[in-house]
Amino acid sequence: VQLVESGGGMVQPGGSLRLSCAASGFTFSGFDMSWVRQAPGKGPEWVSDINPSGGSTYYADSVKGRFTISRDNAKNTLYLQMNSLKPEDTALYYCARVVYSDYRLLKFEYDYWGQGTQVTVSS
Repeated sequence: VQLVESGGGMVQPGGSLRLSCAASGFTFSGFDMSWVRQAPGKGPEWVSDINPSGGSTYYADSVKGRFTISRDNAKNTLYLQMNSLKPEDTALYYCARVVYSDYRLLKFEYDYWGQGTQVTVSS
């Protein structure tokens, strides 16, 4: 299993970025996938999740309305479109393969993570 994130960078507040996660080594279309971020000095924070078909998506309140998760199962790729970025969105962003989902509580467990891509929002 390999997950490789890309698309991070530095952007001004209010700007946009699109993250990608290229997946390989497993049947991508068979798994929920999540984006998780970790800011300096803080623990991991779940950002968003998408079900295997892409028909259902879930977001943390902190990003709802600004971020959009999507997937292309034909390309084995997960995306995160981030708009209206804020300084508090600064973090290392990881994609992760989900092995347990509780959509009611928005609790997820993961077995594989990528190496992360840095997003910095600063003027």
